Amino acid sequence: MDDTKDPKAAKKAAAKGGAYDGFTDDERAAMKEHAQELKATRTGKRRTKADAEAAVLEKIAEMPDEDRVIAERLHTLIKENAPELTPKLWYGMPAYAKNGKVLCFVQAAAKFKSRYLTLGFDDSARLDDGTLWPTAFAVTELTAAHEKTIAALVRKAAG
Repeated sequence: MDDTKDPKAAKKAAAKGGAYDGFTDDERAAMKEHAQELKATRTGKRRTKADAEAAVLEKIAEMPDEDRVIAERLHTLIKENAPELTPKLWYGMPAYAKNGKVLCFVQAAAKFKSRYLTLGFDDSARLDDGTLWPTAFAVTELTAAHEKTIAALVRKAAG
């Protein structure tokens, strides 16, 4: 088995003295996607908000069905509860930014071979609650209660 395909196997190989340069193939691919995103903005190929949203929807459409359904609903929830956020791709993931800074993102389970889709918030989201608070949530299904919680988090993050 190629250890660069599986993050856990790669780290185990490194612990046993095997070759591991610090990044898996998936991590390298994400960095390459991010470099392409940055290059597009630097070379005058800035996307309009509609173009950026189309790119996000295209990325969501590429997800496996289980993640795609959740990501589509998250996209709608985010747009409904924080219309001022701009959809964009961030390391090849759907993300939502305020004043150019990513506030939240959706990471498909397949992105890094995780067990679940993740809704994450960057530190600019200011979800601070005392001295300990979550910044990412595993999402395996969306109930009405989950949607209400996510809507509140998105509004707070964008506020």
